[in-house]
Amino acid sequence: MNEVNHQIAEALSRIRQSKPLVHHITNFVVMNDTANVTLHVGALPVMAHAPEEVVQMTQMAGALVLNIGTLTSPWIESMLIAGRAANEAGIPIVLDPVGAGATAFRTQTSQRLLEELQIAIVRGNAGEIGALSGAGGLVKGVESVQGVEDPAAVAKSLAGETGVVVAIGGKRDFLSDGKRILGVDNGHIWLTTITGTGCMATTMAAAFAAVERDFLIAAAAGLACFGLAAERAAEKAEGPASFKVALFDQIYSLQPEQLAKGARVVEL
Repeated sequence: MNEVNHQIAEALSRIRQSKPLVHHITNFVVMNDTANVTLHVGALPVMAHAPEEVVQMTQMAGALVLNIGTLTSPWIESMLIAGRAANEAGIPIVLDPVGAGATAFRTQTSQRLLEELQIAIVRGNAGEIGALSGAGGLVKGVESVQGVEDPAAVAKSLAGETGVVVAIGGKRDFLSDGKRILGVDNGHIWLTTITGTGCMATTMAAAFAAVERDFLIAAAAGLACFGLAAERAAEKAEGPASFKVALFDQIYSLQPEQLAKGARVVEL
């Protein structure tokens, strides 16, 4: 077992032991699914977006997820309030810039969050990250229809400029903290047949960030854990609907030693 796989497996054990709270300000499409994924990996989910309570809720959390999938102006203010509270308390923030590049509202909001808050991890598809980095990419709705030519270089460049761990999802996930670059090869094509799997992957990264302060390792752990669960689920499923059920079951049942053996993380 290589060192990264050992760290990933050990972090999963810590999630199961400590059950950190993960506070989400996220989109209506995925709330129930991301709550279940959080619960199944071993953490505790809460979804609260009212500005009157986001500070108090954030202060109790081990990590904060900001997901702009069904963005509204009041939610932006809640995200900023919660984000500032997280920064003051040293709580990691994981940003999912859903649909950045599709509309100016989403792109500008993502850039504002990156500029005004200290973000630990930003995870998106190639189109979204390409739009934020200025490296190109095309998003239709919330789906990436055109990626970037060199995702590893884009991830490293954006991470170096912002100080944020950047994770670009794809057949191979590319992650960088501006110095190191990792690739995660776990996953299955059926993840593209159900909604919200990118958001679920972001939630997994946040659960690991709540217990692992090397945020590059935390992001890789979340993506490898989610991808391996998808591979195992596909062996039992007959189509998208049964795959989704099996995916949740596999996240719940995945053991640290199985993750250590099955995670396919490469240093680039």
